[in-house]
Amino acid sequence: MKYIEDFFARYSQEQIHKWFKQVCVAEAISWLFLFSAMIWIRYDREGLLPTIYIIIIGNIHGLFFSLYLLLLFNARKIYNWDEEDIVFALLAAFFPFATIWVDKKLARFDRHE
Repeated sequence: MKYIEDFFARYSQEQIHKWFKQVCVAEAISWLFLFSAMIWIRYDREGLLPTIYIIIIGNIHGLFFSLYLLLLFNARKIYNWDEEDIVFALLAAFFPFATIWVDKKLARFDRHE
């Protein structure tokens, strides 16, 4: 955990804020493409193209999922989240399109006013 904190300490809060919001949206969009891959492979189980598509989209989604989790702990400090907020943000990573909710509702500076 210390390694991650040291890595992100090189960047400003504004930069991490920008990255977190972009990764929230990208993770949700990658869910959409992953669903399209699952539908495609359901109707063409023996096809090579759906298999390649789902492998590529699955890897891209895994990248955005990992980035979301890495940036989440820095976002906790930036937005002053309490334990309940961090639990909701962690759970949002496992539900389709829930990171959009995190981006719109939790990832704000004026939330506690």
